[in-house]
Amino acid sequence: MKNKFKEFGLTSLAIDNATSVFLVSFMILLFGLQSYQNMPKQQYPDASMPTIFVNTPYFGNSAEEIENLISRPIEKEFEGVEGIKSVNSTSIQDFSVIVAEFDASLEMSEVLRKTKDAVDKAKSELPTDLKKDPEILEINFSEIPIVTVNVSGDYSPDELRAYAEQLENKIELIKEVSKVQMRGQQEREMKIDVDLNKMQSLQVSFTDIENAVKTENLTMSGGEIVQNGFRRAVRIVGQFTSDIELENIIVKSEKQRPIYLKDIATVKYGYKERTSYARSDGYPVISLDVIKRKGKNLLAAADELKIVLAEEINELPSDLKVSLFNDQSVNTRNEVSNLENSIISGVILVILVLLFFLGLRNASFVGIAIPLSMLMGILFLYVSGTTMNIVVLFSLILALGLLVDNGIVVVENIYRYMQDGYSSIEAAKFGTGEVAWPIIASTATTLAAFLPLAFWPGIMGEFMKFMPITLMLVLGSSLFVALVINPVLTSRFMKVDTQADERSGYITKRRNVFIGIAIMLLMAVAGHIIKIDWIRNLMLLAAAIVH
Repeated sequence: MKNKFKEFGLTSLAIDNATSVFLVSFMILLFGLQSYQNMPKQQYPDASMPTIFVNTPYFGNSAEEIENLISRPIEKEFEGVEGIKSVNSTSIQDFSVIVAEFDASLEMSEVLRKTKDAVDKAKSELPTDLKKDPEILEINFSEIPIVTVNVSGDYSPDELRAYAEQLENKIELIKEVSKVQMRGQQEREMKIDVDLNKMQSLQVSFTDIENAVKTENLTMSGGEIVQNGFRRAVRIVGQFTSDIELENIIVKSEKQRPIYLKDIATVKYGYKERTSYARSDGYPVISLDVIKRKGKNLLAAADELKIVLAEEINELPSDLKVSLFNDQSVNTRNEVSNLENSIISGVILVILVLLFFLGLRNASFVGIAIPLSMLMGILFLYVSGTTMNIVVLFSLILALGLLVDNGIVVVENIYRYMQDGYSSIEAAKFGTGEVAWPIIASTATTLAAFLPLAFWPGIMGEFMKFMPITLMLVLGSSLFVALVINPVLTSRFMKVDTQADERSGYITKRRNVFIGIAIMLLMAVAGHIIKIDWIRNLMLLAAAIVH
């Protein structure tokens, strides 16, 4: 008689080794929670846009000359590059900007290599008097600063920069921080103001001054010397350290009469010309852009940064103002918190629906699939190096109602077999075996619908590919829970009330609903008191159900 019933091999193996399955479930719960805690959290996924900017300054030239001498030769080399989608250039006074967009399927390293090769080929056609080689820039979202630290106060530029460098050195020691970029500082420079009349009288040209400064301002290796059996390196230090040293260089010698730089010019050690101004409460500002390491936790980096700043502020002057600007951790924390609240609220609503239709015990068997499936999917995402961002969290919300489908079918079929008089072990094996392949096919069709989204081309695909990946991992995990964990739990803990008729079963389900509503009301009141958002938001829903 029993031979006519189907069994699913994996389910039967799990039921016969129930202790191992309980251990696996505990490990999924433990490592899943640990993965969620350690998973890097940020607002948007790490994605790189295959777009390259080539910036070339050429001062003293009009826009037309910039286009003919700079933009067109570089554009011409880009035309033959494989994988290029479009090339646009902008030529303005003294500057050329070329934007090259590549296919999204190309790796960023390959895009950079192709761009550098094209620019190198174009260098032979560029003007020979370029002060600076073309600069190649890429768009990398991981290079966007997560927060800007502003340092301001009534101090000289050198003092303010010293305090900013002190903070910079401490911030760079944070393991989640990749680098710190300083902006707004005044760069030092030696300024030579020449007297044209004296230059002409002494027959000194600008080339003479340039060559003299270039030759004297030099530190070079002097070779090696063997002394007492040891070989030592010799360095000739000649770089200028003060304006007095620069004034005393010999520019030219006529008839054994040396002409010093101070004879024809005045040397000033000052600051470079400002190109922008920044103020805070009327005082100058130096900004420190903090950039986190790729794949690291944005929230952890921001929290550690605030701890470091709190410690360093005690060592800085009291009138020095240190403030945070454009802190991405605030928005990220709010986004993650809101989506987490939505997930928890959705779980409670799903369990409430299960209570109404399945009863307390069967709803518990089905409801356990939600945390186990999500934690198993999060574990796989953590191992693969994916960050917890709004796309992943939205995908978890989207999969929330789909996680219980397989569990409902399996648990209800097992319950039917137990009502027919089969033992819990037999009911678990036969009930699961009867519906195993149908629920596998059902899950496969759902996964097949999301599979093409994983190959979404273009920039949007770089962001949205995490949605199908998350859904496929979580739904695949729910199938494993339905075929392995649910049968084991039902075989050990499921009971059937043989004396219950249809009327009493209906009353029991309604009683479970009122119990669930009462629990929700209590949780809503508690949430209102302790300020937990996701609990407090259920007050309106609970009140609506009661009325």
